[in-house]
Formats: sequence, structure tokens, C-alpha cells
Amino acid sequence: MESLNEILTRISGVIWGYPMIILLLGTHIFLTIRLRFPQRHIIKAIRISLKKDKNATGEVSQFGALTTALAATIGTGNIVGVGTAIALGGPGAVFWCWLTGVLGIATKYGEGLLAVKYRIKSEGRMLGGPMYAIEYGLANKSKGIARHFWKVMAVAFAFFTAIATFGIGSTVQANAISTMSYEMCGISPVVVGGIVTIMAAAVIMGGIKSIARCCQTLVPLMAGLYITGCIAILIINSQYIWSALQLIVESAFNPSAAGGGFIGLSIMLTARYGIARGLFSNESGLGSAPIVAASAQTKNPVRQALVSSTGTFWDTVIICALTGITIVSSILAYPDISISDGGILTQLAFSKIPYIGKPILVIGSLTFAFSTILGWGLYGERGIEYLADKFMRHVNGKPLTPEQYSARLRAVTNIYRIVFLITVYLGSVVSLNLVWNLSDIFNALMAVPNLLCLLFLSGVIVKETHKFLWSGNIDAED
Repeated sequence: MESLNEILTRISGVIWGYPMIILLLGTHIFLTIRLRFPQRHIIKAIRISLKKDKNATGEVSQFGALTTALAATIGTGNIVGVGTAIALGGPGAVFWCWLTGVLGIATKYGEGLLAVKYRIKSEGRMLGGPMYAIEYGLANKSKGIARHFWKVMAVAFAFFTAIATFGIGSTVQANAISTMSYEMCGISPVVVGGIVTIMAAAVIMGGIKSIARCCQTLVPLMAGLYITGCIAILIINSQYIWSALQLIVESAFNPSAAGGGFIGLSIMLTARYGIARGLFSNESGLGSAPIVAASAQTKNPVRQALVSSTGTFWDTVIICALTGITIVSSILAYPDISISDGGILTQLAFSKIPYIGKPILVIGSLTFAFSTILGWGLYGERGIEYLADKFMRHVNGKPLTPEQYSARLRAVTNIYRIVFLITVYLGSVVSLNLVWNLSDIFNALMAVPNLLCLLFLSGVIVKETHKFLWSGNIDAED
């Protein structure tokens, strides 16, 4: 008889199978075409992300919102995930991962736009994300069954986000930190768990502004360090870079071109692993990043949409691609590297850098995982707040006074933060196979309401894009 974990593994495999990949990739392609390839504006988007929109409404700067989203997005998936995709799908998986990132820029653009378009101000804060876009953009403008359907979708997204946070956002990341600390440095998971929990508490308890300040410093440093390590390896493997690029492209359409242990793969299998890893890594379509995008200080929705789109560019088009080329060039340069275990392929590649390779990878992995805890802690908090707002406006049929509502909302938020921090510690000291599968399932369940929202509100996205971007009014105030 199958165990619970085996059952969840099967469910996760079905949910993240071809239907989900088709829905996600289909949305990427649809929005790319309908928005006239917003990827061509990526340089402009990067420039905007480095500026401040003075006197604009919001809680944090556009750069602060971007780095907070990147903190949650850039994680162990960029390091371990790419290696796993290569081990299972061959070098060609890198091409499909990269292509998914390029197309996903359009979806991340649409998510960021809707987040600002339908955000609200409550308790002095800017709140937004798919649940608000679904409620105010679809539910409140529908009637009958459609209205009830969209209201359920909004609540469902908030619920799945809150639940997923305890998996991908806390226990999984904390476990990655404690495992690596023990394997590389021999430090007890109990000690590591305590340190990570205290550090996370110091940041998370301060709310979004505290998280954004930390991420603005941490994200550029950790990404810069990791990218520097990849470039160092590529310099060492310089004579194999062109061969690696050729192999990646050729094996994307002809997997047998990879040779060796990769022979026998099909194009569909190679594409599946590459696309799935790209989608899971950059979170385009998942609906998480728009939650923090809604807090950005921005003149109009399109400016923040452009800034949000750079998150997918940095995560997948740059970091995942660099990781992939680094691993494949290392496999060519050092035939002794085993391709059977994708989880350690990146580690083996970095080990070829004398003296500093291991420390760079360890520091990169630890900071990636810790920053993900911070970002997802905020996502879960916003999900809980949305649910609390829907179910605690009235008590015994009587509406709460503003003071009562504020007090209850603060209590709910603090309880969530405490529970979240407890799961961070627990994740450091327990085995997490079950949690990994639950995380995958709830992430997929998050994506469905968000993708439906993007498709049904694509007309609004086009209208706003025409108003500010296509007409040359990108600096205009909404």
C-alpha cells in the first residue's frame, strides 16, 4: 500500500504535468503576442527600476519591491534546480528553461500591471496582488454565478498562498540552509535553525519596509557573488563555452546529440524538464511577485509592470542561463563529472575553482535560501490578511468599529508571523520529503486562479499598456 508521501508525489506529478505546463507556457505566449513582445522594452525597464518615482503613492521604492520579489524568486532552484533539469532532460533543457524565461517576461509584466491597477489602500498600506485583481477586476464587475465564481477564486488564491508559504517559503528553505551548513561546516541543524529563525524574526517582524530594506542590500550582493563565481568557471572553461552553447541548442531539438548518458531522451521529455524548471524558478504566472509589486511607489501601473518584468529577466534569462552554461561546459571540460545526480552538478562545477569555489557556492546557497524566507514571509502575510478581512468584518452579525478591526488585524498578522517563524525552525531540524510535495501542489493551485485572472483581464492590460507605453506617456501619472 502506498504511503502518504508516495500518493502526494503522484498527485504532484500529475498537477505539474503537461496540462499545467501548457496552461503556463500558453499564457506566456498569448501575452507575449497580444502585448507586442514587451520583452523588447527590457532595457527601458531596467533603467526605470533604478529610479525613484518622486511623490508617487506606495510603501517602498520600485527597486525595493523588485529586490523583495527577487529575494523570494532567486533561490535554491537556480542552483540545484537547473542541475536537476540537465540530469533528467539533458543539456537541451537549459535552452527550454531560458526560452521559458524570455516568454515569461510578458506574464510577469501583466501581473505587475494588474497588481498596481487594482491595489487598495487599507490601514495606511497599499495592498494588492491576484486576489485583489480578481475581486475588483472580475468579481465586482460580474453578475450571478460568474460573480460567485470569481469571489471563490480570489479567496482560493489567498488561501493557497498562505498554505504554500509554510512549505516553499519557510520549512523547505530553512532545511536547505541547515543541511548545507551541516554537510559543509559540521554545524548542528539545531544551532543553525535557531540562528536563522532569530535573523528572520529581526527582519520579518518589522513588516514590508524592513524586508525591503534588507532585500535591497542582500539581493544585489548575493546575485553578484554567484554570477561572479559562474563567470570565473566559464573563464576556466573558456575553450568549452562555444561547444557547450552548441550542445545546448542542438540537444534541445535532438537530445541524442548530447551523447553519453543522455542518449535515449525525447524532445518532449527534454522540453518538459526545461520548461517546468524555468516556470518553477522564475514564478511567472504563479502570482506571488505581484503581491509586493502592489506596494511600489510608482506613477502608473505600466512603470511597475516593466520593473516587475525585469525580475524574470534576472532570474531565468541571466542567472539560470549562466548556471546551465557553467554546468554543461564543466561536464565537457571534466568528463569525470557524474551526471546522474542533478542536485550536486552545480557543486561539482564550482569545486573546479581553486580555494574559493566552495565558499562562493555555500554563501550563495545560504543567502538565496534566507532571502526566499523573507520574501515568502511577506506573501503569506498578505494572503492571511486578505482572508482575515473577508471573514472578520462582522462579529455576531455586527460590524466592527475601525479600532476593533485594526486591533484584530494586527493580532492575526502577529499570530501568522509567529507561526511562520516556528515553521522556519522546524524546517531546519526535520525531514521534508512530504513538505516538498505539498509545496509543489499548493504552488500549482496558486497559479490556476492567477492565470485565469491574467487571461480574462488581458484586455485591461492591453488598454493600460496603450495608454502609457505605446503612446509614449510612460512618465505620466495615473
